[in-house]
Amino acid sequence: MPNRRKFLAQSLSLGAGLMIDQVSALAETPLPFHVPADFSLKMLATSWGFSGSIDEFCAKAKKAGYDGIEVWAPTNDTDRIALERATKANGLEYGFLVGSGSSDFKEHFTQFIQALKNAANLKPLYLNCHSGKDYFTLDQAQNIIELSITAGKASGVPVYHETHRGRICYSAPITRALLEKIPGMRLTLDISHWCVVHESLLADQKETVELALARTDHIHARVGHQEGPQVTDPRAPEWADALKAHLAWWDKVVEMKVNQKQPMTILTEFGPPMYLPTVPYTRQPLADQWAINVHMMEMLRSRYLVKK
Repeated sequence: MPNRRKFLAQSLSLGAGLMIDQVSALAETPLPFHVPADFSLKMLATSWGFSGSIDEFCAKAKKAGYDGIEVWAPTNDTDRIALERATKANGLEYGFLVGSGSSDFKEHFTQFIQALKNAANLKPLYLNCHSGKDYFTLDQAQNIIELSITAGKASGVPVYHETHRGRICYSAPITRALLEKIPGMRLTLDISHWCVVHESLLADQKETVELALARTDHIHARVGHQEGPQVTDPRAPEWADALKAHLAWWDKVVEMKVNQKQPMTILTEFGPPMYLPTVPYTRQPLADQWAINVHMMEMLRSRYLVKK
C-alpha cells in the first residue's frame, strides 16, 4: 500500500508539472505577426485593493516595473497634488477612471459629464469610463457616449468606454448596437465580463467580438471564465483554455495597433478578495493579487515587446 500511494503521488506530481509547463508554453507561443522595435506599450498597475497611500502605491508599482498607474480621477486638490507628486517622484504616467453611481439618468448624465471634463483637465493618458447603467435605454446610452466623445475631442484626451457588468457595455450585443450607431466610440476591453454575462468564451459571437476588438484602444488584462470574471490564478493549468482565449483576443488588438503604428496601454487588473476567490469562513485569498498582476505585466511585456 505505501508503494502504491507513493506511485500515485509521484504520478500526480508529474502530471501537474507537465500541465504547468503547458501553460508556460502557451504564454510563450510565438506571435503570428511581427512587432517592430519602436512599438510603444505602456503597462499600468491598478490601485484596486491597495490599502496604502498613493506614495506607497506608486513606489511599489515602480519597483515592480510598471510604466504607470490607473486610478479613479481625484476629485479634490489634496488628492490631485498627492497623485501628481507621487507619480512624478516615481517616473510614472497615469490614466483615470471616471463614472457616476446615480441611478437617475438625468443626475447620472450631469455627474458623469462633469467628472469627465474635470478629469480631462489633469491631462491623463486616457479616460476610462464606467459609463451609465445597464438598465439605461439605448437612446440614453447613446446620449452619454456621444457627449463623452465631444468632451474628449475638446480636451485632447482619449475617451474609452469599458466593457463592464452593470454599465452600458455590459454585454456583447448591446455594445455592438452602440458601436454600429456611434462610429467614434472607442473601448476599454475587459472581455472577462462578457465571458460571465454570456456564460461562454464567446465562440458563438465571433463577429461581435471582432468588432469590439477593432474598436479597442486600452485593455484590462484579467482572465475570466464561463462562470466568473476572474480565474483563481492564470498560471494554474486548469485555466489554460481561458488564458488561451484571452491571449488570442489581446493578440488581435496588439496586432491592429502595430499595423496602425499606434501606441497601446494595458492595465493588469486582477482584483482583491472577495473578487479574488477566498477560502470559506476565513476569507483567506486563494492567491496573491499583487503577484498575479506582476506576473501578467511581465508576461505581456515579454510577449509584445522586442527585447533590446
